[in-house]
Amino acid sequence: MNLTTVFLQTLETTLPVFAMVFVGLGLRRIGWIDSTFVNTASALVFKATLPTLVFLSIIRADLDTALNPALLAFFLSATLASFGLAWLWARFTVAREDRGVYVQGAFRGNCGIVGLALAANLYGDFGLSAGGILLGLVIISYNALSVIVLIGYQPGHSASWRKICHDIIRNPLILSVFIAIPFAWYEIQLPNWVMTSGDYFASLTLPLALLCIGATVSLSAIRSDSKTALSSSLMKMVFLPGFCTAAAFLFGFRGAELGLMFLFFASPTAAASFVMVKALGGNDRLAANIIAITTLLASITVTFGVFMLRTANVI
Repeated sequence: MNLTTVFLQTLETTLPVFAMVFVGLGLRRIGWIDSTFVNTASALVFKATLPTLVFLSIIRADLDTALNPALLAFFLSATLASFGLAWLWARFTVAREDRGVYVQGAFRGNCGIVGLALAANLYGDFGLSAGGILLGLVIISYNALSVIVLIGYQPGHSASWRKICHDIIRNPLILSVFIAIPFAWYEIQLPNWVMTSGDYFASLTLPLALLCIGATVSLSAIRSDSKTALSSSLMKMVFLPGFCTAAAFLFGFRGAELGLMFLFFASPTAAASFVMVKALGGNDRLAANIIAITTLLASITVTFGVFMLRTANVI
């Protein structure tokens, strides 16, 4: 297979996802969707359609393939290493009051939407089912580490660990994973009409979510700031995905497992990071800039990364 064919196949995987993000950006700029739409659609995706998508993907999955303890263990280790590297770098290069925001922006990816959408495009049902199981780990680790680093640099603000744990346990995505695993394990069959209706509902997830991501990108915010935001964005989109994917390769991961981890490592910074920074009184403008820059960069860096991995014939 020549390089042109590989490149065109890569674009077929990544362009549909990022095209929807840019459509959302365009619709917001011409006024066809507004903040009310974004808030309502985002809540619908988070509370209902995305958990439905994850649930259906897992109950259709072969758990012997999708539930991979080695992949989960490596991803958690890589997440902790990424967090530590970003924090170490921030200690020497970033003003103290911005370090927490910088670190969160550099390691916390939007795996639940962008990562899952790319995994579905590249690997179909396996991408959705294995990615859905991985999301449970992602949600717990990202939230816990974000609170640690943000509170560490925001004296005077605190968060109740009981409330954080309560929110994590009640997270609709985590609940959908835990509810779905017994269905898949015992091969419980739901009626066809339930599955079809669920598919209709779940199919709303990725278009709505990607439109909302695009609609929240602020080009004016990017223009107003700053080398700190760019530094965090480059770490999130270039350095850490490269480091973690190379480590996964050295540990023996290949094929769909390696590809899935790359897509999760290379996802742009999660929009939820802005909400957490705002709640804890941090530099919310810096958080917004990191989200915007990484979202725009992702169309280039993810496409290039998938192309290189396919050219090397390792995914």
